[in-house]
Amino acid sequence: MTQIKDKPLLHVSHVKKYFPITKGLFQKKVGEVKAVDDISLTVYEGETLGIVGESGCGKSTTGQMILGLLPPTDGDIQFNNRSLKDLSKEELRKLRRDVQVIFQDPFSSLNPRMTIEELVGEPLLVQGVMKGKTLRAEVVRLLEVVGLGEHVLKRYPHEFSGGQRQRIGIARALALQPKLIVCDEPVSALDVSIQAQILNLLKKLQKEFDLTLVFIAHGLPAVRHISNRVAVMYLGKIVEVADRDELFDRPMHPYTEALLSAVPNPDPTQRKEVKLLEGDLPNPSNPPSGCRFHTRCPYATALCKEKEPAMTDRGNQHTVACHYPLHS
Repeated sequence: MTQIKDKPLLHVSHVKKYFPITKGLFQKKVGEVKAVDDISLTVYEGETLGIVGESGCGKSTTGQMILGLLPPTDGDIQFNNRSLKDLSKEELRKLRRDVQVIFQDPFSSLNPRMTIEELVGEPLLVQGVMKGKTLRAEVVRLLEVVGLGEHVLKRYPHEFSGGQRQRIGIARALALQPKLIVCDEPVSALDVSIQAQILNLLKKLQKEFDLTLVFIAHGLPAVRHISNRVAVMYLGKIVEVADRDELFDRPMHPYTEALLSAVPNPDPTQRKEVKLLEGDLPNPSNPPSGCRFHTRCPYATALCKEKEPAMTDRGNQHTVACHYPLHS
């Protein structure tokens, strides 16, 4: 496991992202989708923070705000003790050197009209870092780092498999020697046989380049394989944050318990109790009162319907937002 430093690199403080719902000819606002609703996180240098939850819980929206691609409706995001909202367009452009992204779909994230040499070299060219023969040599080096080589320079993305395209995307993300990489479900579009290769490559590169990763996923096995700490999201809220082993061994939130129980057991001789969640994910434009999970929680009481639980530390830096935490 990567050595984590005590220095915080990223602070997400009480961040919200609401998308307006409009109606009619004059696009009158009639409501809003609360995609992310008051979340706080700290990411430390050298660590991998996994963010996990069902589709629509706000994981990718959080990642886009960290990247500066979406402005928060409220709250503050600080990178290296600098607030993103205080940065000018030029300063935000320079921030791209330190914060990069690996996208979910390697089939649509690479421009089909550009060669691999152009795709990987583009960040270096745009930022004015290098050009000419020096640029070409650096592109070759980056491709070799991710398990490809000089022979692919003049080829196009459609000539590669999904796993190879994701390696190209990783090489492109590494080009500017970033401090933080947001991995937005980087293996979910790949075959299971290829996923482990990409995850192992990311772990190797993290150690080699002293990277900090925010790893967004809905697949718990991938999160367990690569993360140091894990944050669990439900309907725009973070409901639990803990060390990886602590969270998988002693989940305290009923939603986390349900997610973990749904992971298939590789040993067919061992029977496993599955905690099925009843009902559908509530509408984020009209979330339930109190605890947002109470409509699907088997342990919910009247208190859960009326009062929203606060994030509380239950020891070992294990925080949970639940009135009746498990294993407490």
